[in-house]
Amino acid sequence: MLQKFQRWMQGRYGNDQLGTALFIGYLVCFFLSIFIHSYLLTIFAYVFAIITIFRIFSKNYQKRYAENQLFLKYYNPIKAKFHGSVSRFKQRKTYKFYRCSQCKQLIRVPKGKGKIEITCPKCKNKFIKRT
Repeated sequence: MLQKFQRWMQGRYGNDQLGTALFIGYLVCFFLSIFIHSYLLTIFAYVFAIITIFRIFSKNYQKRYAENQLFLKYYNPIKAKFHGSVSRFKQRKTYKFYRCSQCKQLIRVPKGKGKIEITCPKCKNKFIKRT
C-alpha cells in the first residue's frame, strides 16, 4: 500500500514551509472555532485545509515553488528577529546588549565588568557603557 502511494505521489509537489504554515493556520482556526462557535472561523479552517491539500497534490512545481519563495521572503526576517530575541532573552543573565550609535550593530558584552569602553566590531566606533 505504501509503495502504491509513493508511486502515486511521484511528480507531485508535496509539502513545504508554506504548506506547513497553512496547516498550522488550519489547526488554529479549527480549534478556535470549536471553542468560540464561529462559522467564519470554520470556513477559514476549511479554506486553509483545501489550499494545503491542493498544494501537496499539485503537479505544477514551478508555481508552487514560486509561491513558497514569496512566502519565505516575508517569513524569514520575522523568524530571524524572533530567534534573535529568544537568544538574547536566554543570555540576559550573563550578557548585556548595546547598539552602536553610528551603525546600529548589536554588541554583546559580559555583565558585571563595571564601566568599560566598547569598540564596535563593524565601524570601530568607541563608546563607554556600564555593564
